[in-house]
Amino acid sequence: MRRSISKTLIVMIFVGLTVGVADAKKPVAPSSLDGVSIVDADWVKANAGKIQLYDVRKKAEYVDGHIPGAINAWYHEKSKKTADFDASKDRFDLAKFPSNRNVPVIVHCNGPRCWKSYKAAVTLIKAGYKNVYWFRGGWPEWKSKSYPTE
Repeated sequence: MRRSISKTLIVMIFVGLTVGVADAKKPVAPSSLDGVSIVDADWVKANAGKIQLYDVRKKAEYVDGHIPGAINAWYHEKSKKTADFDASKDRFDLAKFPSNRNVPVIVHCNGPRCWKSYKAAVTLIKAGYKNVYWFRGGWPEWKSKSYPTE
């Protein structure tokens, strides 16, 4: 019994370290983006109901938990995680966004190592949106503040 618990503990530690190392190897999205305002969880919360929030994570992640009022607009990412990504390899449905390109929008995903919201923000700017807010800390930052979730 004791030996079984020890093996289980060792496996759990190994898996935890492996996942942590794998995550640490993921590139971090840029910390700035021309034409986009970077905002934090407090700002997003203060503007809830005033500016539409778009969650660009996969639908399964959104269904598992999301910020109240957020619309799921999955950024289907196939391009490399680089600032000069090839958007033609990705899919992103702008039909979920306001037709009026002056209406402010907020995009977010799974934090600085998740590139979906960065790429979504770039795509929105290139499409002519004038008031794009990038919640770079995204879902992890929101949850770390213990703000409401659905």
